[in-house]
Formats: sequence, C-alpha cells, structure tokens
Amino acid sequence: MSNRNKDRPQWDSERIHALRRHLELTQRELAERLGTRQQTISEWETNIYKPRGASATLLSIIAEQARFSYEAIPPKETLKKP
Repeated sequence: MSNRNKDRPQWDSERIHALRRHLELTQRELAERLGTRQQTISEWETNIYKPRGASATLLSIIAEQARFSYEAIPPKETLKKP
C-alpha cells in the first residue's frame, strides 16, 4: 500500500465543517463541487458517515487549492501524579 494515504488528512465531521466554513459555502454548494447530494454533506458533518474513496480525495484537493490548514486541538490529557 502507498504511503500517500498517510499524508492525507482524515476527514472527520469537524474538519469537513471547518473546510466548508473556510470556503464560505453552504452544504448544497459544497455538494455541487463534489458531485454529491446536500444530504451527504450533512451526514458527514453530523458524523453519520465519513467520506471515503474519491470523495475524500476530492475534499483533499479542494482543501489544498483553498490553502486550508486544519489542526485539531488534541484533547486534554489527564495529568498523572507520580
């Protein structure tokens, strides 16, 4: 398997929503760009489904063209006392 997939972002609901807001698009407008339905975008953003295959690749291409950079803030780790 190629290492290229490791370099691609994992498209979770927060990242998809952030990309759409960065692009200033509605769900319908993003769906049109991706060639999918508005309901699909909604399902991704509500974490019912995750994009895969060509949809994930297209999201990555659109994000790269828009110079979208999304770094999730890691959850706070519980501090362990020695």
